[in-house]
Amino acid sequence: MRRPDLRSPRTWLLAGGTYYVLIAACIGIAGGLGSFTFGYGKGASYLSNNPTTCVNCHIMEPYYDTWQNSSHHHVAVCNDCHLSHHPIGKWITKADNGFFHSLAFTLDNFDEPIRIKPRNRRVTQAACVSCHVDTVHQMFPATPQQDMLMCVSCHSDVGHAHR
Repeated sequence: MRRPDLRSPRTWLLAGGTYYVLIAACIGIAGGLGSFTFGYGKGASYLSNNPTTCVNCHIMEPYYDTWQNSSHHHVAVCNDCHLSHHPIGKWITKADNGFFHSLAFTLDNFDEPIRIKPRNRRVTQAACVSCHVDTVHQMFPATPQQDMLMCVSCHSDVGHAHR
């Protein structure tokens, strides 16, 4: 029996290459849609530290406006309070939030007014403590198992005034 000549495109397709073409087409379509979505959604802007990036989504406009009226307007931007100060943790939080925010806004699956999730509340608390450690060190729990009072319990309008 003679072996098929796999150098011939027709024989290659008939000999199982169809699956490879189908897989390549699916990867190409997914990559194209991903690239389009990233460009249309101004994805590269989310890698910056510019607070106007947050208002790419119209739902964030009131939060941006209240930040502009806050006491932290001149000393902190969104990333300073809402991302980890650890270099790797920052990118993990940014990726996590980017994915889930995009998903929620795309599917219109979020509460209004939007609410901070517990994991992001912990990141924000750590940011407060990081910047104000000299002031809040007396408030640290006596043992690691105890919880510290959340800064926003008393200072709810610091980052976003007049909420």
